[in-house]
Amino acid sequence: MSTAVLSSRTGSSFVPSFAASFAASFVLPERFARVPAMAAVALLPWLAVLAVCHETPWVVLDLVEFSALLSLDALLRRRSPAALWAGAAVALLLTGDALADIACAGPGHAVLAALVMACCIELPLAVVCLLLGPDAAVRA
Repeated sequence: MSTAVLSSRTGSSFVPSFAASFAASFVLPERFARVPAMAAVALLPWLAVLAVCHETPWVVLDLVEFSALLSLDALLRRRSPAALWAGAAVALLLTGDALADIACAGPGHAVLAALVMACCIELPLAVVCLLLGPDAAVRA
């Protein structure tokens, strides 16, 4: 299906109906739109720690998350309908990172630290990013 056909269905942009109905029923406050940029900035010190420890695969994954968070922030600022897909992509990246951290953690305190980071930081941030996308798509 071409983009011309998709854009002609709903006017100027293509927003799936499930996203529109979900965003209409649950709207985050405006201050949550700043969360992706703040999370990207908060990720920088952790990237430095990983780089010093020569953890190249984790540095690459976190750099991808950093750029995805900044891209989502830019799309949210423009109120682009593409924020729907970017929010889903960031949520997928964060969820995959949380699962990989838990799976690759050593026994003992390492698993506990991975679980705490996943439950307190990565997964809640993934939920926020997932909820921000449809909200921006509907307001566009």
